[in-house]
Amino acid sequence: MTNFIPIFPLNIIVYPGEKLHLHIFEERYKELINQCYTEHKPFGIPPVINQKISEVGTLVEVTGIARVYEDGKMDIVTKGLSIFRVLEVIKSVPEKLYSGAIVNYPHNDDKKHLIMMRHVLASIRELHRLLKVTRDFKKPDEELTSYDVAHHAGLSIDEEYELLGLLREDQRLEYIKRHLKKVIPVIAGAENLKEKIQFNGHFRELKGFDLDF
Repeated sequence: MTNFIPIFPLNIIVYPGEKLHLHIFEERYKELINQCYTEHKPFGIPPVINQKISEVGTLVEVTGIARVYEDGKMDIVTKGLSIFRVLEVIKSVPEKLYSGAIVNYPHNDDKKHLIMMRHVLASIRELHRLLKVTRDFKKPDEELTSYDVAHHAGLSIDEEYELLGLLREDQRLEYIKRHLKKVIPVIAGAENLKEKIQFNGHFRELKGFDLDF
């Protein structure tokens, strides 16, 4: 399917299923949100990377307006729906302040791979342990997808965008797994170095090497 959607380019990556809170303050996007919310229509968030609108983005819906300020600014809640590919950006939409795009929707294989996910989750939790952070995924492990955990794996925005462009769940999990395999040893090494520096100058109790062999 190919159609026109209003777009809200942002310097973030949004994944299908993700809940996103936004503060809307620009006139063009206040108009966009009011129209989409009133007419129950989705809009697109194509990531802005290196000052350019990216080809792949995420269709989102407004699930609620948390607050409307006196000057018309809004706090809204949105949810990611699906992946789209930009065919053409429409910078000027007749009688509208916002821009739009002609898009299509590539097939996205979201079949779960539970064994791969268990390995990925174990690595993410090890990363979080090293970083001393706690994250609640708010779902049972068996219900999680790559989109649920991607923001918790320490990916850069460029890497998150690469993941967005992968249209098979096994490919996305493999991407995250390879990233963690590279990152965790670096973090662990830095943590060991930190401990060595902290111990420098302290009295330490160390067991001597046994020469009786």
